Amino acid sequence: MPQQKDFLHFDYPLNRTLMFVGMPGCGKSSIGKRVARIYSVPFVDSDIEVEQAGGGSCADLFARFGEAEFRRGEELVIERLLNGPVCVLSSGGGSFLSERTRENAREKAVTVYLDADVKTLIRNTAGRSHRPLLNTGNPEETIRALMEKRRPFFETADIVVRYKNETLGQLLRRVVGEVNQYAKQHP
Repeated sequence: MPQQKDFLHFDYPLNRTLMFVGMPGCGKSSIGKRVARIYSVPFVDSDIEVEQAGGGSCADLFARFGEAEFRRGEELVIERLLNGPVCVLSSGGGSFLSERTRENAREKAVTVYLDADVKTLIRNTAGRSHRPLLNTGNPEETIRALMEKRRPFFETADIVVRYKNETLGQLLRRVVGEVNQYAKQHP
């Protein structure tokens, strides 16, 4: 049986890691995996790497050690990943609040902020217990409060992709187009 090819395929245009940042539920992992396939580069999810390093789920590590200690561990994991081979990297939703992580990303990655609208974030995070900061109170209020706090950090990303009603295919084309354009402008 012939191997199925992705609809889109491009040579990877960067010499650094492509790092997705944004709110929980914005698509960092799902879009990141597909972008990695399109460019034929490895995909790495920092949450999975944090879980492997910490010996438990992110929610468990968050509960056991508290947010500050969890974030310190997350910084170290992302730093290790950014010092490693070039890849497409999905970062944790709160990881880009760290000045150390942002500085490492500025030096060693091209960052893409996936700026999804609130309805998309609510839909994509509904009923998922592995997101510790979203498991309290009114999800919409929590997401709006987190967005207000985090948006200024996310806005410092190299590429910002705002989206609302695009299909997955449309969004992938936009992201790949933005990355390719960025690479042309920043050889």
